Amino acid sequence: MREVLYLEEIEQAEALLKPQRVEVLRQLAEPRTCSEVAERLGQTPQRVYYHVKRLVEAGLVDLVSERKVRGIHEGIYQAGARSYWLSPRLVGRIGLRKARDELSLGYLLDLMEEVQSDIAALDRSAPELPSIGLSGEIRVRPEQRQEFLNDLQTMLQGLFARYGGAEGDAFKLAVACYPNATTETPADHPEPGAGGPTDQPSTD
Repeated sequence: MREVLYLEEIEQAEALLKPQRVEVLRQLAEPRTCSEVAERLGQTPQRVYYHVKRLVEAGLVDLVSERKVRGIHEGIYQAGARSYWLSPRLVGRIGLRKARDELSLGYLLDLMEEVQSDIAALDRSAPELPSIGLSGEIRVRPEQRQEFLNDLQTMLQGLFARYGGAEGDAFKLAVACYPNATTETPADHPEPGAGGPTDQPSTD
């Protein structure tokens, strides 16, 4: 299993960016059959196999072995990588913007739940629990978004390349970026005497 798989083809991204398949892929972090995944997710094996088949076709999941159960050959599958990175050049090409944004936000919610679950499962009696949490706000103009995505990708690729070996303690890295709905912009509350949005053109 690779540490990181960079998705450069739109077919790969479209196969992955579905909430059900993200969950199936998460279950395949360890080698499992479709029946085992279905039992964990409370779905039918046929439904899980449909998603696994699409992920295999996209090169995101591998058939690692087979076993014979009651005369029937059953495949054992595993995710092709521990994490996936969507190439910035694909952003804007995957479906309608609203649908894409909803998928992205849905994935973020799943990611936050996974982080909470992982932290809750930590052994608090352990002598060391090294961790770090950072939160802040950035502002990116629309014309700078692609540059921002490229910078973020380069930074993370460097970290994964430097610390992506098989030796050492395992840590999980989760990165989330989303609109800050609680922040008011100057346009929301103009200064006294300043023209509102209808009084003067925006320079943004």
